[in-house]
Amino acid sequence: MTWVLWRKLFRDVRLTLLAVALLLGLFQFLWARITERILSKLAPFFNMLAGFGGLSQQDVENVLFEGPGRVIRTLIGGDRVVLDSAMDLLSIGYVHPLMQILFCIWAIGRAAGAIAGELDRGTMELLLAQPLARSRLILAHFLLDLATIPLLCLSLWAGNWIGAWAISPIRVETPVLKPATASPEYLVEMGPFRVRVVDPLRKSGPPRTSEEDDRKMQERLRVEPMQFAPALILVAGLIFAVCGLTMWLSAAGRFRWRVLGWAVFLTLLQFLLNLLGQMWDAAAWVRPLTLFYYYQPQQVILGGGWYVTLSEWNGNQPLLNVPMPLVLFAVGLIGYLMALRTLVHRDIPSPI
Repeated sequence: MTWVLWRKLFRDVRLTLLAVALLLGLFQFLWARITERILSKLAPFFNMLAGFGGLSQQDVENVLFEGPGRVIRTLIGGDRVVLDSAMDLLSIGYVHPLMQILFCIWAIGRAAGAIAGELDRGTMELLLAQPLARSRLILAHFLLDLATIPLLCLSLWAGNWIGAWAISPIRVETPVLKPATASPEYLVEMGPFRVRVVDPLRKSGPPRTSEEDDRKMQERLRVEPMQFAPALILVAGLIFAVCGLTMWLSAAGRFRWRVLGWAVFLTLLQFLLNLLGQMWDAAAWVRPLTLFYYYQPQQVILGGGWYVTLSEWNGNQPLLNVPMPLVLFAVGLIGYLMALRTLVHRDIPSPI
């Protein structure tokens, strides 16, 4: 009976699953094209202008991301992201707000209708009239997550591969600037001596790069889709965690719209608190209390490890190494167990 119910649930979500999977893959492909344009055209242009002014790349980034721009810097991954590296820019596609919104929309939308949706439609009584234990209903939804979440992750990864194929190798285009007007020359006479002086503001052009600089640049422009594979574990963990918590709300709720409202509110609150903690040091202590603190795929993609140190609770000093996947999957599993307990012990209201 569980298998029959699982097939029924999968048929119900198959079109939505296909749409979300296509959106995830398409966004990664489009982000790869954006990354190519930034690295091949925009970055060399700004670097050349900075070179004329005697500025470094870090000076330009400090100007771009000061004040309100700090919000953008926080959203794309903070100081760990180097804007002239292909892998760093591509990793933004995993923490982009649109991606996190899609993850949460899938998790909340599916889980909110799991129990509360059946009650709201008046079909729960018919479902439980079959020889089906309430625990089997939760088990069927759990198995549905085990099947659909990996498909979403694979669609995300497929977008990385297609995008990498489309943009590799990334070729830097030398900016074409309009020729500057001829700088005036001055004839300075000092008694019997005459000296011709060129305008001191005249620039001969950007500094030439050496072979070592070219090699380092090609290294920064290399795209390696295999490095995104480990981060898919965190993607799956975030979706599963949000889905588990929403399933608990759904098992305790009566109306689907009310469960949706509470789930969206709690998820958005966690996202904003995590963002606020990154921007304001006085509020950093609240970050480990949110799910999004444990969703740091850029750290995994760029070789930073699987752990968070809870330094926000210890004066910015490492306190404890906590595995991020362990927390995300544990939260999702606890949500399912609480949903099971709630559904088994609650009364099923009659359809209105």
